[in-house]
Amino acid sequence: MRKDVIKIMMMAILCSFTSTLLANGEVYKYTRADGSVVFSDLKPKVKEFTTLKFDCYACQVNSLVNWKNTPLYKKYAHEISTASKKYQLDKALIRAVIHAESSFNPIAISKVGAQGLMQLMPATAKELGVNRPLNATQNIDGGTRYLKKLLVQFDGKLTFALAAYNAGASTVKKYNGIPPYKETQAYVKRIGILHQRYKQQAM
Repeated sequence: MRKDVIKIMMMAILCSFTSTLLANGEVYKYTRADGSVVFSDLKPKVKEFTTLKFDCYACQVNSLVNWKNTPLYKKYAHEISTASKKYQLDKALIRAVIHAESSFNPIAISKVGAQGLMQLMPATAKELGVNRPLNATQNIDGGTRYLKKLLVQFDGKLTFALAAYNAGASTVKKYNGIPPYKETQAYVKRIGILHQRYKQQAM
């Protein structure tokens, strides 16, 4: 009986967590009969499943996260290193963007449809040749390539490129800099903090 109670409590905690990720039907989570958890972009045939969603982790203006001491991640070291060398982009910056976009959640999907670790919009993913945006390798490669493209477009101005990654290049051009959007301003500032911290972690 005690084991059953613990199991129910654990399931309640898991449900509470996943309820914050409910979304628009593009990624599904369900449990097989053997107890294993499955994530899929195909709607499952089972009756009980959860549909996932996610919002840009660092975009919430009133976020309670302390960006100066929130735990850092060491995940996807190979994929990040490969993309860093391929596109000549700082590994710490790639990590900072992934952290800000999805908090290293590979199946993150936003309300507007941005997908994966670096939250690529479907049109952007298609343009970059990313056929499986929820695949960590493809997503990191595509997101890094896109960020590099923005850096070149904005003459190496990192804050402009980051703002463009969040709000779009046309918006940054319109305002000739970081647009007056609280979300974007918070996003750029927080990536700056994370970037420096990931640099220090690598030392």
